[in-house]
Parts: sequence; C-alpha cells; structure tokens
Amino acid sequence: MSETQPKYSVIVPVYNRVGEVRDLTESLLQQSCKDFELIVVEDGSTDRCEAVVEEARRRGLNARYYYKANEGRSIARNYGMARSRGSVLVFFDSDCVVPPQYFETLERELQAQPLDCYGGPDAAHESFSDTQKAINYTMTSFLTTGGIRGGKVRLEKFTPRTFNMGFTREVYERVGGFREMFSEDIDMSTRIRLAGFSIGLIRPAYVWHKRRIDLKKFFRQVYVFGMSRITLQLLYPGSLKAVHLLPAVAVIGLLACVLLGIFVSPWWLLPPALYFLAIFVGALVSTGSLKIALIAIPAAAIQLGGYGLGFIKAWFTKILLRRGRDEQEEINIRKGKNERLS
Repeated sequence: MSETQPKYSVIVPVYNRVGEVRDLTESLLQQSCKDFELIVVEDGSTDRCEAVVEEARRRGLNARYYYKANEGRSIARNYGMARSRGSVLVFFDSDCVVPPQYFETLERELQAQPLDCYGGPDAAHESFSDTQKAINYTMTSFLTTGGIRGGKVRLEKFTPRTFNMGFTREVYERVGGFREMFSEDIDMSTRIRLAGFSIGLIRPAYVWHKRRIDLKKFFRQVYVFGMSRITLQLLYPGSLKAVHLLPAVAVIGLLACVLLGIFVSPWWLLPPALYFLAIFVGALVSTGSLKIALIAIPAAAIQLGGYGLGFIKAWFTKILLRRGRDEQEEINIRKGKNERLS
C-alpha cells in the first residue's frame, strides 16, 4: 500500500465511540485490498480514540488521527476530506464493521461499472444483539422503508448514505463538502445528482451496521429522519416522493383504525394486525429467529411511528405555519436555491 498516494481515503467522524472505532479499525486491518488510508476525525470527544488509532497504525494500518473542537459530523467529514490524499473518498459511520473483501469488491465493481458516486447496503453481523438485528431488519425491509436503503425492490431512486458511501475527488472539488444538517448525506447525494454525476448502488459492497442499541434511541433517530425530510423538501422542492409520505399515512391510518375499532367495529383492527403479522413473518424468514421476529414488531412500530410523527410535526410547523426554522436552516435553504441557479 502506498503511504503517499492511496487510491481510497476512508473518512470517519467520531464522537465518544472508542469501542466502535476499535471494532472498525480491526475490520480494516483484515482487508484483502489495502490500497486505502484511514482518516479519523475526533469531533470534540471527551473519550478519545487516539490510542486505538495509534495501535492500529502500529499494526500496519495506514491511519491518521485528528482532534478538533465539536462542530458536528458534517464539518468533521469536511475536515477529513481536506486532508485526504486518495482519488476516491469513502465514508463509514463509526458504528460500522467492514467485511474483509470490501475494498477488493469495490475495486472490482468500479472497474466493471465506473461511478462518480456509489453507495452500498448495510447488514447485521451475527455477533450483533437481537435488538440490533431487529432494528436492522426494520430499516432495510421493503415493508417498512420501501427498499430505499439499497433493497432489491425500491420505490425511490437509490440515495447513498454516509454509513457506506463514496465519491471521486472530482465530485468533491465540484460539489464541495457536506452541510451541517440532519440527513446531510441525502442532501449531498442530491447535490451530486443535480451536478450531473453518475450515482449507483454496489450491492456486494456491504457493511455490518450496528445501529442503535435500544428502541428508545432508535425512536429518536427515526423521529429526526422524519423531520429532516421536510427540510430536504424546502431545499429541493419536488424531492418529496410518495414513499416518504407512507410513515405519516401509516400513523394516521393506525390511529383511525384503533379509534374505529373501539367505537365502531373490532374488524377495523384487522388491517394493522395483518400488517404487523407480515412484519413478524418477514423477520422470521429473514433472520430465522423467533425472538428477533418478535422484537421486529415494536421496532417496526417505532420506525414508522417515529418517522411519521417527526414528519407530521415538521410539515405542520415548517410548511403549514412556516415556524421553527432556525437561522442555519434558513441559510442552508437560501444557499441551496442559489446553488441550483448557478
């Protein structure tokens, strides 16, 4: 591996995730293709991972560590990109573990079909907890997300996400860095597409993604996802698709079915019961675990309910009432409009 000019620059923002970084660097040490550098940007953590990165470097990993004041993950990624040397910039979240053949697979696939920007799917490793596996199922199942995270059947154009995403240096030089906002990876992918670059899914280049370790944190995550979808609509009018409305429709429909089931007829409870039965069966077939399939039911309810509630709240306040837009969001919206006009 070249110390001066690796092909791939792996950029990982970190905030108080020493254990996760240890697992990530261990997986990168096992790569069959080693033509990459790792850039870890510690974003103001109190629990620093410098020793973990240094240990991986002593064991042969081409790695560099930077510490900076806390400003957000997007600014941390931009900080890393500015110090990268590779011709392809690759992004993982700190809670990812990378299969040994990842870069070998990526090299083969990009040679067969060159892309300016790519994304890969995520999966649950066998060592993950049952809750993590259930959450992974709900985040990747067509029944809950419409396949927008790299499924074989999709209701929307594939959009790379920063848990497993990469683009060429030319993209970076023309499009610029990430904005500090929720769903910054969707914003970045949209800007890349609008700039005329090619984007594609490389399905064999997957990562193992630990996700949230409990359902409470998972709810907060998807709630923010729902709110950020409205921000993206404000930035890119027309970007809101039918698949994005489904969780909000599901929340309203479930509430209607419950009320009708209580006050009109219990038969109204049948549609949601059949839906969650389908979730259970799908998870059981996918994972082969009765326990994971049972956890998948509340996980799916949280995934749809959290996203739907966040979406409804943001639509009501930011679009209908035009309230709740902070100063930075207004700047981002104006900046996005100016970029589309330039």
